Amino acid sequence: MFTYTRTPRVYLDPTVISYLVADPSTHAKLAAWQAESRRFWHDFQHQFAFVVSGTVLDEICRGDAMEARKRLAAVAHLTKLPTTLAADALAQQLLSARAVPKSAAADAEHIAIATVHGVDYLVSWNHKHLVNANQLRQINRVCEAAGYRPVIICTPTTLMEAFIMKEIIQKYPVPDFDPETYTDPVLEECYRIKREISEEFETFEERRDYLIALEIESRKKGDKYAPIPPHLERYPHQEDVD
Repeated sequence: MFTYTRTPRVYLDPTVISYLVADPSTHAKLAAWQAESRRFWHDFQHQFAFVVSGTVLDEICRGDAMEARKRLAAVAHLTKLPTTLAADALAQQLLSARAVPKSAAADAEHIAIATVHGVDYLVSWNHKHLVNANQLRQINRVCEAAGYRPVIICTPTTLMEAFIMKEIIQKYPVPDFDPETYTDPVLEECYRIKREISEEFETFEERRDYLIALEIESRKKGDKYAPIPPHLERYPHQEDVD
């Protein structure tokens, strides 16, 4: 499952970025995920190439204004993955197959962008829609049926443990802790933003035009974007800013 023949690229989901910059919590599980996000960020930046996308930036700029500024500042220097027609098509397939619920359409975009760009890992604390065994089976089936190698979706902890070749049994402080239903203020805001995004746009195309416009402005400001692989078709107006 985890192989390293070159510097692996890791797509950071908004939940990881949110935990990274959130104020320290007194809740045991929340504090643990914050600590793991920071350890991953500070100790593994040289082992992995962290990347984000316009969809990530659109999510993390919403919500509490002060927290949004912290989130955006943290990832400002990272390479962004551009939007492509292939990613749009795969996202729609994930939604149509109900591998990702329509209320979390942004998660389908994260998976699709990471997948078509050949990213190695997508890290997340979103156990409801992403780091979820039932969802992952459906997600992988859709990606494979579309002709792609599925991106490996896992938590930062899982990836760090695999990278350093250690097996650690994770013990939760609450005996009946269920990661698929667990929520806290950080996750609640992430889920609320996803619902807000899903309700904001009537069609997938409307959402895509919005994200392309954001990407063009971002490129004009000088943000670093990864090149679009030759086998992926770009949007015509992306050529104007290359």
